[in-house]
This record gives sequence, structure tokens and C-alpha cells, in this order.
Amino acid sequence: MEENKEIIEIIRGKFGSDIVESETDGDMPSVTVTSGSVYSIISFLKNDASAGYEFLTDLCGIHYPDNKLPLGVIYHLHNLRNNMRLRIKTFVPVECPEVDSLTPLFSAANWMERETFDFYGIRFRWHPNLKRILNVEYLDIFPMRKEYPLEDPTREDKDNRFFGR
Repeated sequence: MEENKEIIEIIRGKFGSDIVESETDGDMPSVTVTSGSVYSIISFLKNDASAGYEFLTDLCGIHYPDNKLPLGVIYHLHNLRNNMRLRIKTFVPVECPEVDSLTPLFSAANWMERETFDFYGIRFRWHPNLKRILNVEYLDIFPMRKEYPLEDPTREDKDNRFFGR
């Protein structure tokens, strides 16, 4: 779609050095940006009349353990006037997983950022009350990270024949 290319070019024109990559998957354009530029890019997309992405549909964490920057946040924005969607992605290192909070822009980001922190350990700077909401407070791991073996190597009762191995 022509509109998808236009929004990518608008973002690239204004924030060129902060764009890591861009692509269009189906009818949803996707832009990967540096973690330090997320707030300014999404603020522009919300407040600029030429963009009009005023609705934060979703915000979630991701973990790709084989990537150079394994942890990330995905934002889905929606332009309700033109019925267009946009995906913004950013990646952060495990040693310092921090991204600016979008709660000043979207009040709905509050709970989504808490959930992302709870399951992935990504901290959101300026968040008004960043704490665990679904896991117990004393949990010392982040359960959605792929940092544990998929199977218990100490199990002796498992017969691999039943699992097609």
C-alpha cells in the first residue's frame, strides 16, 4: 500500500539516523529504531497531523537470545482516521534493559509496561509505578526470557519414544 511507504519515508526523513531498519509485512509497516529514540518518534507519530497515530494498540516485550541485542519492545500504533497500523520495534542489551516510558503520551501504556517489566525485566524510565503485577514480588527471574533449558535434564521417568525422538 502506498500509505505504508509514505509513513516509513516520513519517519526516515525526520529520524534518519535513529532508524535501524524498516519493512512492510502484509499491510503493516514495521520500523526498528534505536532505544533512545523511541519516545521522540512515537511522540511525533501521535502529535504530528501528517502521521495521526493517536492510539497505542499494544506494547509487549520480546526475547531473541541469539541477537546481538536480545531483549526488545514492540509497539503497535493505530491511525484511526485512515485505519492504518504501524509497528515500532526497539532492542536493548540484557545488561541494561531500559527504554523510555510512554505513560506521558498514552495512559494505557502504564499496565502494558508493567507487564513487560514483570515478564522480561525491561525497565521503563519515568514510569510512575513500575512493579510486578502478575508474578510474586520476590521472584528473581523473568519468566518469558529464554534463559532456561526447555526440558529438565534430571528427569528419569521420561521415555523419548513417546515424544517422537
